[in-house]
Amino acid sequence: MQNLKISSIWKHSYQDFSASGIHQSDVQRKASRAILSCKSGNLGINISQCQDRGHLEFHYNSCRNRNCPNCQAVNKEIWVDKRRAEVIDAPYFHVVFTLPHELNPLLYCNQRLLYALLHRCCAQTLLELSASKKWLGATPGIIQVLHTWNQELGYHVHMRCIISGGGLTKDHKIWKTRTSFFIPLKVLRDKFKGKYLAELDSLYKNQKLVFSSSCEKLRNSYQWAEFRSRLFEKDWCPYIKETFNGFGNAIEYLGRYTHKVAISNHRILSVAHKKVTFSARGWKPGDPHRIITLDHTEFIRRYLMHVLPSGFQKIRYYGFLNNRARRKNLKLIFTLQGHQRFHARYAGLSMAELLKTVWKVDICICPECGCHRMRSIGRTYGTS
Repeated sequence: MQNLKISSIWKHSYQDFSASGIHQSDVQRKASRAILSCKSGNLGINISQCQDRGHLEFHYNSCRNRNCPNCQAVNKEIWVDKRRAEVIDAPYFHVVFTLPHELNPLLYCNQRLLYALLHRCCAQTLLELSASKKWLGATPGIIQVLHTWNQELGYHVHMRCIISGGGLTKDHKIWKTRTSFFIPLKVLRDKFKGKYLAELDSLYKNQKLVFSSSCEKLRNSYQWAEFRSRLFEKDWCPYIKETFNGFGNAIEYLGRYTHKVAISNHRILSVAHKKVTFSARGWKPGDPHRIITLDHTEFIRRYLMHVLPSGFQKIRYYGFLNNRARRKNLKLIFTLQGHQRFHARYAGLSMAELLKTVWKVDICICPECGCHRMRSIGRTYGTS
């Protein structure tokens, strides 16, 4: 049976949510239509039949929208497999940068601009400090993933970065750190905070920012100066979430985050007529899970807050993994190290072969008799 708990919330209550007058962007409406249509038959059905006993199987098409909780598993496996082939022989670290919640109203009404600024400032901070011989003296590989939520589906903007503890020097040599992270957190914090606030102030002075009613007062230059001063006084402390010495483990770990949506079906405990109950981690490590109950319309509102602007790249690559020079850099690194740690396993596989390899599900074999092959006998093309 399909696990479609979140889509059932949309089916029960999205019409009421739309009638409530809460503003939705075009991309939010598109995400909602995708969630409603996914695996419903509206996008078409593929029909196959057992060649021996005539048993029929109906496979409902997926929407493939990046905000749909049903459509991320395959994309995640393919992404992890590609990144595995790019892992070098060095330790890896998981660094998290979080923006103060005081910025939330401004962030939400300038998403494309300020999310891109966050990507840029995180990457520049890590690359500039890594380039110093005081810390690493080389250009590492960096993968960054933007997240905008917390466990309660609240608005919590942060960047997860996987950074290699080794990289290329200017004279094309490999330099590696030891097992501990090579940049002191205080240095990382001050550099990041300074960069983000300086560029944010520049955007303000060049009148690039939009102000919604919730941050309208910041149009006033005196209010802006006070706001910026308060942000400077706050502790923007990044932290090292994990250290990996098992090379490929870092990519497997980041794969948990790359194709995540704000909440997955497995966290949904129950869906009643107007209420949804889901689990959340405890406030501190070791604390028991918390149980949270929301009205359907509030759940939908919170979920849609995390739909990114159309075409926005939430996963980005920097350092020796930058898209322009990645292949050349990796070829040089693997040559210098004398080997490539891992190779892609799923390249060239069909969807049926991928399902069989990863999840041990063979959609070509009849589930009734378990021995005869299924053959496609037709498809419907849906109404959406």
